[in-house]
Amino acid sequence: MVQGVDKVVAGEQAKEVPIPQSISAELKAALAQYPSPSVEEARSFVPTTAAQWRDYVQATNKMQKTKIKNMRKHYGVTVEMLDITGVTVRKITPKSLSPEFKDHVYIDIHGGAYVLFAGLPSIEEGILVAHRLGIVVYSVDYRMPPASPFPAALDDVKHVYRVLSQQYDANHIFMGGTSAGGGLLLAFVQGLIENGLATPRAIYAGTPWADLTKTGDSLYTNEGIDRILITYDGTLGASARLYAGNTPLTHPKLSPIYGDFTDFPPTFLVTGTRDMFLSDTVRVNRKMRDAGVTTVLDVYEGLSHADYLVSHQTPESQSVYRQLKRFLVGFTN
Repeated sequence: MVQGVDKVVAGEQAKEVPIPQSISAELKAALAQYPSPSVEEARSFVPTTAAQWRDYVQATNKMQKTKIKNMRKHYGVTVEMLDITGVTVRKITPKSLSPEFKDHVYIDIHGGAYVLFAGLPSIEEGILVAHRLGIVVYSVDYRMPPASPFPAALDDVKHVYRVLSQQYDANHIFMGGTSAGGGLLLAFVQGLIENGLATPRAIYAGTPWADLTKTGDSLYTNEGIDRILITYDGTLGASARLYAGNTPLTHPKLSPIYGDFTDFPPTFLVTGTRDMFLSDTVRVNRKMRDAGVTTVLDVYEGLSHADYLVSHQTPESQSVYRQLKRFLVGFTN
């Protein structure tokens, strides 16, 4: 196989996908160092028992915890543990606040396919948002399955928002999340609107998992090319079913793409050309635009799912949060 080329095998067909030459040197290095595992490898392990899920989650979270400790030290943020109506929340304060955000806060909802990154790993994106935007972040460490399937996570976000919206005017609150966090955010905002409650001033949905079913085009076209998700037919699909429990995957509170986006706050969306959730992101953007919502869809060459978090020191990652800051600043008046 040619050096720097991922070989993707699907059934009996094989294709070679070269590392894009148009991306940064840093992202090229990341892609070369950690190429896509094969689809067959990803399909070979799917947790089924409670013990297998526990071992999978603990092993993944242990690796992530080391990364987060290094990030926390590198970016110099202060992290304070809070209990908000029984929900663990970490308040992240950057070394310096941006003048534009001195009266604003940001609520972060972490990703991880609804099963990963509880505890300290939950603040990965919260650290980047706090540091790169210069804003105080409240990161929600919501409950997850197997112990707490849907709607526990959604309920926890509701509790935290209710309390913080009493401390801060809703017009001074931004919210955001990546992957499962983005999908959870969209479902949460739909619920606010359904109940006639004030929404955040603007939101950020990074490559949102807006459809838990295997429906979007890019779940097929980017299978084996996305080096993070690899395939739906592995732990990803299994996580969706574990989180949903007995609720159909097409329920709008699980898959907000099937819900209503009327009256949504301005929304910033991010994805990449190798992202298996590219279609989820594009579909959300289209439904929002059709509903008259102000959106920005920011698409990056060569990025797999949430690669701006995985490879957070690349120029592409820095650009994501630079553009997000520019977007949110426009709604601080």
